[in-house]
Amino acid sequence: MFESLAEKLQAAFDKLRGNVKLTEADIDVALKEVRTALLEADVNFRVVKDFVGRVKERALGESVLEGLNPGQQVIKFVYDEMLALLSGDAENPGQASALNFAPKPPTVIMLCGLQGAGKTTLAGKLAKLLTKQGKTPVLVACDIQRPAAVKQLQIVGEQVKTPVFAVPGGDPVRIARDAVEWAEANKADVVILDTAGRLHIDGDLMTQLQGIKSATHPHEILLVLDAMTGQDAVTVAKEFDSAIDVTGFVLTKVDGDTRGGAAISVRSVVGKPIKFVGVGEKMDALEPFYPDRMASRILGMGDVLSLIEKAQEAVDEKKAAEMEKKLRTGKFDFEDFLDQMQQMKRLGPIENLLKMIPGVGTQLKDVDFSAGEKEMAKFEAIVRSMTVSERRRPEILNGSRRKRIAAGAGVTVQQVNQTVSRFEEMRQLMKGLASGNMPGMPGMGGRMSPMSGIAKRKAGKDNKKKGGGNAGGRFKLPFGR
Repeated sequence: MFESLAEKLQAAFDKLRGNVKLTEADIDVALKEVRTALLEADVNFRVVKDFVGRVKERALGESVLEGLNPGQQVIKFVYDEMLALLSGDAENPGQASALNFAPKPPTVIMLCGLQGAGKTTLAGKLAKLLTKQGKTPVLVACDIQRPAAVKQLQIVGEQVKTPVFAVPGGDPVRIARDAVEWAEANKADVVILDTAGRLHIDGDLMTQLQGIKSATHPHEILLVLDAMTGQDAVTVAKEFDSAIDVTGFVLTKVDGDTRGGAAISVRSVVGKPIKFVGVGEKMDALEPFYPDRMASRILGMGDVLSLIEKAQEAVDEKKAAEMEKKLRTGKFDFEDFLDQMQQMKRLGPIENLLKMIPGVGTQLKDVDFSAGEKEMAKFEAIVRSMTVSERRRPEILNGSRRKRIAAGAGVTVQQVNQTVSRFEEMRQLMKGLASGNMPGMPGMGGRMSPMSGIAKRKAGKDNKKKGGGNAGGRFKLPFGR
């Protein structure tokens, strides 16, 4: 999300960086490009007009902060206004909008939206997220019109280990009311209502939703919007809010939308907060919407906090302590390395992680990560073809064992030999680093681990002209630090 917009804004900012003095003409040229970038990202025209006007007013009317040159100051103004646009909360602009929970359970959360927006999948994601927070949710199948909708929700419920309340063929309003009573009797503290959608907004849909709202008095009415619909998402949001007074929005499929106009527009036009964003198809791919982090991503400043949170979720602290001990004693083996690979995978694609690092995100469009991913997959196949004893004691890997491993992994014996050799080099290096000593490592040739080459450029010749050979080159930070 925002990839295309971030690239265009960075291009506009590049013209401002380093300028000791800015004239009004310089600011107009830069803001014209900002305006164009926002419009191309499908941001609402009135929102863009007001946004650019406020930035220009501040750029011409405020003094330059100490430590920032005029060009950097304008970039800061753009960030501040973007944050205000996405947040709408002057007191806590960077805070995510939390769900409203009932003082006395159960809390009723009503999901609504057009057909295809992803309500049923979101119901499962939300149930899983709430379960992690110690809640006991129940999913309710209020969509009795779409073929197999009840069955789909039941499958989702099985995936996230959450009960599903369903009465096939019943009245949606009665189903919702009965589900709340069932939750009270069975000590479920959150009721998630998966309501029916339509291909377009119509009177019958709104009447049904109004009936469910009156019967259950939901504490949250979340409108699920497909981020890829752009300006249409704003129109849908206004219609639903007018009819049932939604409490917030959830943007789905943001991983498939590089523009991001819906996120920027809907908060400003409708005046209700975005509470969550769906960032993938897996049931754990749901994130709270943090306006400050999103503003940073849009302006190419990365998102370090989200990166840290992902690492904290993926890494087992107990295992990490055990691993440190093994590294210090040199007892790190293939089984340990395989476990580390699995933890890395839980963090997500390496490309997405690098984009969270300040200054890196917009510089990765020419980087080909597929080579590194293939190498990692090959390494994993080789390790999984070993027996447990071979993983724990690499020194027993003689010629016949390596031949068997090569056949099992679908690689050559030479590739197995290279993997074992690199692993041994890496193990010795890690032992030295962990103990504070740096042993001599002759013959490594720059290959520090089986993960070498994880990000290769698609076109080496072009990169030399650009002055960058790999992902570890120099990147420009937004404020010129």
